Amino acid sequence: MKRRPEQNAHSNAGGAPDSRSPIRNSKSAIPNRRAFLSQLGGGFGGIALASLLGRDRLLAADAPSHHIGNGVLFKQGGTHFPARAKRVVQLYMSGAASQCDTFDYKPRLVRDDGQKWDPGQKVELFQSSPGNAMASPWPWRRYGECGKHINDCVAPLGDCVDDMAFIHNMVSKSNVHGPATFMQATGFILPGFPSAGAWVSYGLGSMNDNLPTFVVLPDPRGFAPNGPKNWASAFLPAEHQGTMIRPGSANPIADLYPPKDAGYITDASEDATLAALHRLNAAHAETRVGDSRLDARIRSYEMAARMQLTAPHVLDISKEPQHILDMYGINAKDTKYDGPMDPGEEARHFGRNCLVARRLLEQGVRFIQIWSGADNGFPRRNWDSHEDIKRDHWPLGMGMATGAAALIKDLKQRGMLEDTIVLWTTEFGRMPCSQGSKGRDHNPFGFTNWLAGGGIKGGTTYGPSDEWSWRPADPANPTYCYDVHATIMRLLGIDHERLTYRHNGIDRRLTDVHGHVIHDIVA
Repeated sequence: MKRRPEQNAHSNAGGAPDSRSPIRNSKSAIPNRRAFLSQLGGGFGGIALASLLGRDRLLAADAPSHHIGNGVLFKQGGTHFPARAKRVVQLYMSGAASQCDTFDYKPRLVRDDGQKWDPGQKVELFQSSPGNAMASPWPWRRYGECGKHINDCVAPLGDCVDDMAFIHNMVSKSNVHGPATFMQATGFILPGFPSAGAWVSYGLGSMNDNLPTFVVLPDPRGFAPNGPKNWASAFLPAEHQGTMIRPGSANPIADLYPPKDAGYITDASEDATLAALHRLNAAHAETRVGDSRLDARIRSYEMAARMQLTAPHVLDISKEPQHILDMYGINAKDTKYDGPMDPGEEARHFGRNCLVARRLLEQGVRFIQIWSGADNGFPRRNWDSHEDIKRDHWPLGMGMATGAAALIKDLKQRGMLEDTIVLWTTEFGRMPCSQGSKGRDHNPFGFTNWLAGGGIKGGTTYGPSDEWSWRPADPANPTYCYDVHATIMRLLGIDHERLTYRHNGIDRRLTDVHGHVIHDIVA
């Protein structure tokens, strides 16, 4: 389903108006969407009404109406394949989680712990020289009917292994956090490309009236490298960028309400101000054909009106049963762990985000990113454990695993896991040898992803790593993010090679010119 140049707002910017464009320069044209909003001018209530009328194709406008499911594929007749899933949750471990201390068990590392590590070839590392082979500081145990080995660092996920598919031969094209984070989030190591969530939003559209299609729940302590660029829409229409929500904070959604000290704002003054803004926006749009940013701004006003009613309810977890709160770790106690992070604190942070994600999914949000780890200096608050794996990975691992396991179990008991994909990822892995005596350096040559739900074949392992958990066992057949993205798109009913957007003369897609569906992990 290729987006032709004349359909791409960016490709004709500055040129003659497209006859299919929602913006016309003619003063006598039928009132378009922006003009309708300008004339309506009734404040947030009027904006919300305009959106609902547009969804039902009742607006006197020549723009395509935006209704539930009205992504580009639905406009063109539906998805490419029958969909197995309709929602995605991406759990992102920022800083590079160690595969050989979590999910990728290697008996040789246990056997050779403390001995010289010699893989038989020269190894160049990011900021160190190879140390000795280093076993995980925690034991491994088998779980589930599949007998998968899981490290005690992430033990709560052991109960879920029969619903999970593990990929152990993941490879990145960069060993630098920023580019590698971009690669897992957008499919490219350079900035300027849409995130996977933006592509899904663009392709499939919304499943609800009152909440964004793509929501991002960042680590409460800060952003990962690249910050909000990780969930940007880039050259896709701006409405497809992720909407950031901070559960548990005093102001979870920025600028949703006026400041508390703004007593001078009255209903009448707010209506007048919004009406003036609409008139200015309409005049601005008439001279800037094809600029999606203004349209996205107008949509944000519409969404804000509806979110004022819906979002507070969805973000309020106080009515959840006690056993659900306990399962997610919402009330976990600090353990006075010897380090800058505590397992109890991590469980509360990540568990709250996972519980809010489940509530958002129930309301029809289609794509959610949940981030663990913040790039905010030293002492570290992320998975970048150069100095001390035991100190840093234990609280992060236990906190993440508590929330992630609860999310999988909760979705399953509600009948939602069967059409919701859960993806766990990180930008690259860590080396099987020591850095110093306790840490591990970057390893772009091999790391782990896992998926669950939404058509995934649980209890499976695909693409083994070598005996050290260093590189793919078959170096000629690594797995890249392109393959994971292609598989997720297929389960959503999308052919990753056919969902494209023409930009700067190129039919761009999430998987660039790469990617294949990993059929071995599809049920």
